Order: sequence, then C-alpha cells, then structure tokens
Amino acid sequence: MEKENVGALLRANSYPGRTILLGRDETGEHAVIAYAIMGRSANSRNRVFTPRDGGIVTEAADPAKLADPSLIIYAPVRVLGGDTIVTNGDQTDTIYDALSAGGSFEDALRARTFEPDAPNFTPRVSGLVRLAGGGCSFRLSILKSDCGDGRQCLRYFYEYEHPAPGEGRLISTYRRDGSPIPSFEGEPIRVGVAGGIDAFGALLWESFDEANKVSLFVRYLRLSDGAAEDRIYNKYKKLG
Repeated sequence: MEKENVGALLRANSYPGRTILLGRDETGEHAVIAYAIMGRSANSRNRVFTPRDGGIVTEAADPAKLADPSLIIYAPVRVLGGDTIVTNGDQTDTIYDALSAGGSFEDALRARTFEPDAPNFTPRVSGLVRLAGGGCSFRLSILKSDCGDGRQCLRYFYEYEHPAPGEGRLISTYRRDGSPIPSFEGEPIRVGVAGGIDAFGALLWESFDEANKVSLFVRYLRLSDGAAEDRIYNKYKKLG
C-alpha cells in the first residue's frame, strides 16, 4: 500500500474535523503524535491548546464568548507512565482511569459512544502510544453512529505493533464537510512522516484549511528515554 502525502491529503479536505496522526519519524528514533482541531462555529473556533501536566487541555481563547463548553473543553492529551493518550473528547479521562486501574484501551472505549450532537453524531476518535523496551506501539479507535442512526454505535479498533520509520496512520472525525457532516470511513490512512518536529509540524499546520483550522499539537517522543519535544500552533490568541 502506498503512503499518502499527508500535506496533499489535508489540503484536499476543507473540514476533516478533529484529526489524530500517530507514527514514527524517518530516523526511527521518535514516536510521532499529532492532534488537530477545526471549527465552523464561533464557539468551536474560540479555543486554544494549553500545556498541562505533561499533556494539553483546550481552553477558551476568549472566556467571555464561551457558550457551551460540554463538547469543546477537555484534555486531548494525557500521559500515564510510558503511555500517551490522545483523543477528541473527555474519553481521554475514561481511558486514563481505565489504564490506571489495570484495564485496557479497548474496554474503556466500550463504555463510551459517539457524541450526542445530532444530526452529526460526531465520532469519538482516540489513540494510545506506548513506549516499551526502546520501541513503541500504538492503537487507534473510532466510535461512530451507524450511517447517522443515533441508536447504533459502531466501535472500531486498530493496533500497530511495530510502526515503520517514516510513516504513520491518520484518522479524523469527518470524511469531509457537509450537512450533516459525514463520519470518517475505512481504516486509518497510511501517511508519510518526514522531517523533524518543526518541519513536520509546519507542514501539517499550513495544510489545514485556513478558514477552519483552530489548533495543532505535535509531539516527538524519543524512544530511547521517553523525552518529549512539543510544538503547539494556535490560530487565536488567549485573552485574559
């Protein structure tokens, strides 16, 4: 299977919604994590990423303009030992709590469903990067409605035990823009991962639709010792 050009893939889609990319850099020395959010409404666009406790949280760029925080304010990235959890909602906490108690990524997500935002029923996308023995593995999941049927939840899980250098897998909440917005379909997309954190982060940020992009987080995790290097891109400046 050919690797997709991630820049071209993102430029061709004005609204993938929220996107997770997990992989490994070209040198093979780092696990790569990227998480991006987009927004069409004023409330969705009124956000920034802020570092906290080894991960990140979403915050209102302008707290005075925050309307409904229920689905937009959460911790997208949390760290538990050698595990890094990344999701598009408060299922980050569900996974963190399950792993803390000796449970699994999959069992945690079997307790959750897609978001209650009919008619879109936004999927919950989640990822887990695990460092062990100088190597890494990662998992991805999507929970989505069955063709827009709010009574049925489809749960898909993908596991990558030995990610190859220079490639990753990308999953997003939406297939494209629309009304209602169609959910992502198929397996996570195999994409190339090229360059260091600054070059790769800039490529991703510049490729997201200018009108709809909101924030991007990129982390390179050194496999030898777990050291993390991060970049955060926020379109809007936090006030207050």
